[in-house]
Amino acid sequence: MACWSAENATKAYLQTIKLGMNAKEPNVGEFISAFAAGNNAQLMVIACATTAGCTTVGLNAAAYRTGGRVICIVRGSSELTSSIDALGCNASRVEFVIGEAQTLLSTKYTNADLVVIDCNIENYEGIFKAAEVLTTRGDHAINNKIVLGYNALFCNDLLRWDGSKTQYLPIGEGLLIRRIGAKSEEKRKRSHWIVRVDECTGEEHVFRIRSHHRRVIKA
Repeated sequence: MACWSAENATKAYLQTIKLGMNAKEPNVGEFISAFAAGNNAQLMVIACATTAGCTTVGLNAAAYRTGGRVICIVRGSSELTSSIDALGCNASRVEFVIGEAQTLLSTKYTNADLVVIDCNIENYEGIFKAAEVLTTRGDHAINNKIVLGYNALFCNDLLRWDGSKTQYLPIGEGLLIRRIGAKSEEKRKRSHWIVRVDECTGEEHVFRIRSHHRRVIKA
């Protein structure tokens, strides 16, 4: 992925709101859209537990900004039909694939730089592990893959893998963010997320804070 683009993140976020779909987790699709666009994701793969919804719409909006692709993995033909119906006109820009997410992520889509997983899906642990495989795209190594898990409220086992590289955000039904690779980038700068809740409206506001290591010269 390229450097963070605040402009892309903002535009994708606003476009997702404009496309708005009624969903159980209204904030998740908007956040993921901004996150994907801000990181300039080119190949985005989402593994759905059932019918594709607002999260896929959010990725679609991000792809519009980055010029990327959205691959949506569904389990069968019934999920495919219901997903196309649910997304409406947004479905035309999504590439649907029927199959097992774990197999597809570990073989066909190892070059994805952003993977989004519905943690309500069966065998989500195995799917997460499959998504962590790093590979190359053309002559360039994919060394900064991001894996997101939504509906992750009860997925504490995923945090135990490597808590230092996995962040949990209380957005919707829980959101996990895990970066794979990019060790040199982690040494150069760190970032963390802060969630603030407006006591009057109940709205959640998420801020990304970056801190750079500075050289200290002693006299």
